[in-house]
Amino acid sequence: MCGIFAYLNFCVPCQRQKVYEILLRGLERLEYRGYDSAGIAVDYPEEGVHIVRKQGKVKMLRGIVFDIEKAECSSIVNTHVGIAHTRWATHGEPSERNSHPQSSGEDNSFMVVHNGIITNFKDIKQFLEKENYTFTSDTDTEVIPKLAHYIYHHSEEGKTLSFTEVVERVISQLEGAFALVFKSTVFPKQIVAVKRGSPLLVGIKSERDISMDKVNISYRQKENSGDRAFNIAGQSAEYFFASDASALIEHTDRVIYLEDDDVTSIVDGSLRINRLKEHAKTDETTSRQITTLRLQLQQIMKGNYSTFMEKEIHEQPESVMNTMRGRIDFTSDMVRLGGLQSHANAIKRCRRIIVIASGTSYNSGVATRQLLEELSDVPVVIELGSDFLDRRCPVFRDDVCIFISQSGETADTLNALRYCKSRGALLLGITNTVGSAISRETDCGIHINAGPEIGVASTKAYTSQIVSMVMLSVMIGSDSISKQKRCADIIQGLKELPELIRKVLKKNDEILALAKELYEEKSLLLMGRGYNYATCLEGALKVKEVSYMHSEGILSGELKHGPLALVDENMPCVIVVVKDNTYSKCHNALQQVKARQGRPITICEEGDTEVQ
Repeated sequence: MCGIFAYLNFCVPCQRQKVYEILLRGLERLEYRGYDSAGIAVDYPEEGVHIVRKQGKVKMLRGIVFDIEKAECSSIVNTHVGIAHTRWATHGEPSERNSHPQSSGEDNSFMVVHNGIITNFKDIKQFLEKENYTFTSDTDTEVIPKLAHYIYHHSEEGKTLSFTEVVERVISQLEGAFALVFKSTVFPKQIVAVKRGSPLLVGIKSERDISMDKVNISYRQKENSGDRAFNIAGQSAEYFFASDASALIEHTDRVIYLEDDDVTSIVDGSLRINRLKEHAKTDETTSRQITTLRLQLQQIMKGNYSTFMEKEIHEQPESVMNTMRGRIDFTSDMVRLGGLQSHANAIKRCRRIIVIASGTSYNSGVATRQLLEELSDVPVVIELGSDFLDRRCPVFRDDVCIFISQSGETADTLNALRYCKSRGALLLGITNTVGSAISRETDCGIHINAGPEIGVASTKAYTSQIVSMVMLSVMIGSDSISKQKRCADIIQGLKELPELIRKVLKKNDEILALAKELYEEKSLLLMGRGYNYATCLEGALKVKEVSYMHSEGILSGELKHGPLALVDENMPCVIVVVKDNTYSKCHNALQQVKARQGRPITICEEGDTEVQ
């Protein structure tokens, strides 16, 4: 996962210092997406383009940008294109030469910033090496600008092509998931962007009110498509490209969410969206909506907290309440999910439920599988998006497929969605992002309303996903008379949830003291069963993400089938023991750990003296 940001000011005079500041601030907003290196490419009076890259966080880049560019900071630019990138390394170690923007060569004819993975980059690289192209990085990205250079300078029709046409020919050769923004010295003051499987949106800012509410799409192979540009008719305008809305909100609230294979260009201040060809099944619309962001700047600020993750942990009492607000009537014990209303009967009549997700979202599915099975009386299958696609799992028309994703853009989950759509299943999305690909491509869904999540490790989105799945389970089970009391008890439990979270958060100092005892350990085991197996999976994932410590979530019923061999006096073990139907079994697991001289740390109910 990487962060892309780009800025084009058309007929908006400003100092170069402001341009650099906009690019760097955009990267700082996206730093949660990657922070091992960063870079920018800007126009330069004599050199054409200046690329500045630095290993480390954005603040390291900021220090050298203003040092290198000091002499030109006060000069005025009327129209300028700048692209920027913050990287999380996938191909090639974190280093300056592997940082983005990547260039076609010393002349910087074509430059690109990239989020995603090009799966066939080795084949393209071998071809370009035979054409005497030299590669200076280990990235999969470098083949992209070099391929653009080859197409423009060495193909038969090369120099008759427009910037957009060059990019279209490049992406027709690429396989994988990507979002790309191109800059070129051959096409100065122009920018081209494209997405396929990775998120990308465009922000528009103009001195005059933007009266248009959509941008029409042009199809390269469709006759008489006409000029369908967002044309500013001589007005000044600013355009912003970003991987996430959080980088745009301080500049504009008018955005376009790009869809897969949209090729967006800005030439002479006019924005166009092209597609190579029209597909009857997938291109159901002929335009892209210009939407208004509902995001507030203060929502993406850290406030008094030291990190975004800490802030988002402490926001959970409010975020779970926002997930339930307007959907649960606590007086009548009723759940109403408006986003599912038109498909509620089909969901209740299904023969199987398949929950497909990745990472934290997968764990939220594991956490609620038992309840969903109990209240729906149908088999519930939990699938990892990547494995689901590898197996080409059978899917039928009477299945309901639930896709969980905080961003709504998770590539594996999205590809699984399209696979299930082709099989005729009913598609239900649970996301935290309005306008995301999953929310657009599913038949119905639930927006979890957790608010923006900036921290890399998901926290409040996880708890809100669980609450959403619980509400879905109750909605399905509420028609059964035998399950109405169970549903009412669950609803009352949800009512108490925000206050119970606040109560746990008051133990912050105790948890911090425990963390100080554990942070130098080499490994950590987390054990539980029933509903709390998912808690252990998610806890282990958080430890890995945040502390870089090896950790493993274990179903405590499997302890004696191998994992117990890892337990000794040097192995800290977190064991979840709560008073549900697994209590005695989890207590047995605790005794096994103690018998091995393990170091058990128990998470139990208040007042449980037996475990304490």
